[in-house]
Amino acid sequence: MAIPNVSFSSPSSSHPWNHDVFPSFKGKDIRNTFTGHLHHALFEKGIKTFKDDVDLRKGDEISPALLEAIKQSKISIIVFSKNYATSTWCLDELAKILECWKSIVQMV
Repeated sequence: MAIPNVSFSSPSSSHPWNHDVFPSFKGKDIRNTFTGHLHHALFEKGIKTFKDDVDLRKGDEISPALLEAIKQSKISIIVFSKNYATSTWCLDELAKILECWKSIVQMV
């Protein structure tokens, strides 16, 4: 998978980016296939990608922690799969991503 050369340095704004990329996807559908390959390709390019099974601590409330991770990511990538829209978690993530796109000009 070829990843274009994109600069991920923080913009001049004071927004606290903790991650370069937040991928939104239906885990059961593609966690160990497409998004696994995507994460690896981004990692190889030095792009810090949020990964729920790594970045969330046990005991964290999933929804608030994920929503905060979206807010703290410079870019969100939405990976639509067969069952993406059947997941209320995915739809909540999508709503937050669109909110961030409008309010903090997050790239989507």
